[in-house]
Amino acid sequence: MKFYQLSTLCLLGLSAFSFGGCTMLGPDFRPPEAELPESWNERENAVFQKQSEEESIEWWKLFNDPTLDKLIQAAYEQNLSLRTAGLRILEARAQLGRVKGNIYPQLQEMNGDAMTIGTTGPASDRYYNAASIGFDVGWEIDFWGKFSRSIESADANLLASIADYDDILVTLTAEVARTYTSIRTLEERIRLARKNSTLQQNGLQLVMHQFEAGTVTELDVQQAKTLLSSTLATIPNLQSTLQKNRNGLAILLGRVPGDLSEFLTVTGSIPAASPEIAVGVPADLLRRRPDIRKAEMQTAAQSAQVGVAVTELYPSFTLFGSLGWSANDIGENSLGDIFEANTFSYSFGPAFKWNILNYGRIKNQVRIQDARLEQLITNYQNTVLNAAREVEDSMSALLYVQREAKYLNQGVASSSRSVELSLLQYEEGFVDYQRVLDSTRALTQKQDQYAQIQGQMATDFIGLYKALGGGWQIRLGHDFVPEAVKEKMQERTDWGKMLKEPVPEDN
Repeated sequence: MKFYQLSTLCLLGLSAFSFGGCTMLGPDFRPPEAELPESWNERENAVFQKQSEEESIEWWKLFNDPTLDKLIQAAYEQNLSLRTAGLRILEARAQLGRVKGNIYPQLQEMNGDAMTIGTTGPASDRYYNAASIGFDVGWEIDFWGKFSRSIESADANLLASIADYDDILVTLTAEVARTYTSIRTLEERIRLARKNSTLQQNGLQLVMHQFEAGTVTELDVQQAKTLLSSTLATIPNLQSTLQKNRNGLAILLGRVPGDLSEFLTVTGSIPAASPEIAVGVPADLLRRRPDIRKAEMQTAAQSAQVGVAVTELYPSFTLFGSLGWSANDIGENSLGDIFEANTFSYSFGPAFKWNILNYGRIKNQVRIQDARLEQLITNYQNTVLNAAREVEDSMSALLYVQREAKYLNQGVASSSRSVELSLLQYEEGFVDYQRVLDSTRALTQKQDQYAQIQGQMATDFIGLYKALGGGWQIRLGHDFVPEAVKEKMQERTDWGKMLKEPVPEDN
């Protein structure tokens, strides 16, 4: 049997075997186990008895604040950090496409050359020209599943990048709501400070009239001025903090710090949500929290990398082929004859390669990948535990802040009544002005504290829904990158159909 016939049989046999009998080396991925409580510690509290979980998808709408709704939508469409995460998804898609290409012949190249060659032969033939052109193909068969495992890893990395996008989106929606709440809280504190300064100014004028009439001493006047100055002194700091929050909100919206009158047209009230919240059961976190899904997919990607490393312990099998033409101008030959039949040559056949004396390097590489896998398994378990802790902390914080708000509200009512009584008794001569100052100062403090606690209640509500993993669902059915950005990328680089691939509806 001629050699080329034997080579052809080997080629066909190896091809059939490679497609029908490949082995996937390395561990098959299984979701890591993680410990979660069966129920939340505060689950029996009336605040958390609500059953429906649909509200977690767009939880900010529970505030019934159209301005907040517009801000969340604008941030989703324009935030640059979120857009960067979307571009990382496109990068992961391209990476997956590149790895998938390894299933097919890895070497497919056309080559050619033209050169002048000098020899030590007769003078007439000492220098001659030569040219060649050919086509080479090399195909390493995925015999042990190296390329399949690489695809598995790249696919998991793509899902991890999507989960990372969702995690950033959860953080973004929460941060926009928190910043907006802080702005409204600061506006309310400034309003109260101005209102109280007006009342204190009126009190100061009353004392000054009485001082001029000789019924009170200068001490009462100075004490009234001190209280008024202290109240007015709080306003500039609140205004400075308010401007910083406005600037921060602008950045979240993907804008330069500046005018937000498009959204914040008027001073609004501090957001207040429904007192009842649907928290579900702890096991829901594995499905809802994007950071947990991200940790799981990172573990899956690394599990496949262990398999890739294991394949290096075994021989690799390759099918190769080459064909080409070559010619020279020695004697009566001519470079123009390059495509004549007698200038054609070819070769093909199977080959194998086996790294045998590697001094433990390959085994240590497997150990490195396995250690990385165990690190990611541990990181997944830690992520789950931290998620549970964040929910428990947020539930407790919300309960206690509601109780604190109840008492502060009672304190505001008592302080307001104390001011009325002290003024009445002062005018009637039963108490000195110090009692009026004390009650006025207490009212100013209690009102400011109550405004802050209202903002804290909203912030803790936001924190709980962030801990529950709500908000990322608004991207379902939408592209990860704005159309204008994709058009710009398509003009710059041929992305083919990759920019139009369907968006996964769920991870």
